[in-house]
Amino acid sequence: MHTPPAGDESNKAQRINIMSKTIVLIACSSTKLTTKAKAQNIYTGTAFKLSLVYAKRINPDAIYIISALHHLLELDNEISPYNVTLSNISRSKRNEKPDLIVLSLNEKMLWGKITIEQISKIADLENDKFIILAGKEYVKPISKYINNMIEPLSGLSQGHRLAKLKELAYG
Repeated sequence: MHTPPAGDESNKAQRINIMSKTIVLIACSSTKLTTKAKAQNIYTGTAFKLSLVYAKRINPDAIYIISALHHLLELDNEISPYNVTLSNISRSKRNEKPDLIVLSLNEKMLWGKITIEQISKIADLENDKFIILAGKEYVKPISKYINNMIEPLSGLSQGHRLAKLKELAYG
């Protein structure tokens, strides 16, 4: 049997593929329960729920939630409701929700660095495959640090994102 030399690129690629993990990152949702709960239960938005169904259906190595306040959450982390977002919110919507905190550009960049630091402790940013189910404001601050990223919702409006998530979740 022929064993390729240690420096052989195809052998290296095979080793990386065998060792790499698939990780799903799901964006939090603005709609939440009003009491403390596990992260996977506190978010009640339709996009979040569909994302979670899809993520569990594909059986990845890990599923995490990316939260505007908590950064990276495990599904079973207990958290209290909060009102922080990375999303761009119109002035009129902000007036409707005076307690909503919308992160500034600098705060979003800091959020991205902290979130990536947390992800790097549980995943290989170079070799693991990340499926990111989030809007662009959640993807942008972390995308330059992740080498192998799939964004099934990229470029879709909110309505089209929901349709795509239904298709992904229920086939």
